Amino acid sequence: MTLDILSDEGKKVLEKLVSYSDAVCNNLRGDVPEKLGITYENLKKFNKKIVCAHCSAYGREGSRKNWPGFDYLMQAEAGYFSLTGEPDGPPSRFGLSIVDYMSGLTMAFSLVSAVLSARDKGKGRNIDVSLFDTALFNLNYLSAWSLNSNYESERLDRSAHPVLVPCQLYKTSDGWIYLMCNKENFWPTLCEYIERKDLAEDERFKNFKLRQKHRDLITKILDQELMKKTTKKWLEIFAGHVPAAPILNVREALDNQFVKERKNIHQLKTKDNKVIKLLKTPINFEASNFVDSTAPKLGEHNDEIYDKIGLSKKEINHLKNKGII
Repeated sequence: MTLDILSDEGKKVLEKLVSYSDAVCNNLRGDVPEKLGITYENLKKFNKKIVCAHCSAYGREGSRKNWPGFDYLMQAEAGYFSLTGEPDGPPSRFGLSIVDYMSGLTMAFSLVSAVLSARDKGKGRNIDVSLFDTALFNLNYLSAWSLNSNYESERLDRSAHPVLVPCQLYKTSDGWIYLMCNKENFWPTLCEYIERKDLAEDERFKNFKLRQKHRDLITKILDQELMKKTTKKWLEIFAGHVPAAPILNVREALDNQFVKERKNIHQLKTKDNKVIKLLKTPINFEASNFVDSTAPKLGEHNDEIYDKIGLSKKEINHLKNKGII
């Protein structure tokens, strides 16, 4: 739907929409929602239960509320660049806009939670989600270590885990494989499957702390053993026993047989009868009643929505003619 909420008539329509709605959400600069009148303080007189969700770069409060901002900037300032890439290379960003994705998911989760609360308590609220806060929060255990100890984060060779060994890239005869032995029991299992049970008995490698101390030696040993076979062969050997994954590019990832098994790729027919392929949601609902549909055109549902809030065809046409919707 479309609506010019800066016009006087558009504001009236917005007020009516709010009276029928659970939530209003936006992805605007932090200082803009108040200017547009789409905060809880402005809208609660039309619906006490309305939830106003705001997703901005730096939040609605503080010295940066009127700053523009984007994903890669957040990655840089939240420390991601210092964690990504090889130690002897330049700081690097994630290959994906992970902060954008996580901020959107965070707002969606908080919005639904607030709507449920409003229905129960009879009162809505503002929700403030920012890219900056989300990026910082995603530091997770690294932030806890840094805040409560002398731990200093660093970039490690081969995308290694900071403390758990073995957990990194290793060479095979035709490329690379990623092993992630993040439980103690996986170390002797790995040793068994590469036919080096002696390593599991080696006192130097008995636990995570000792293996971290001897990370470079373990890397050398595992490289030597894993280079005896191809990545594909090792994956067949390790399957379900040792946590391992191949290193794929995007096209290879989408062509993965397990993707087909999970039915992750969905085909949709567009309104002009073209067929497009998209990744389906990772949430699998039992007995889902979802209807397959491509994204609507801008304003496609204007008539339907405005009819639901009681506007007559004459009023809708009037708003169209004035360019308000």
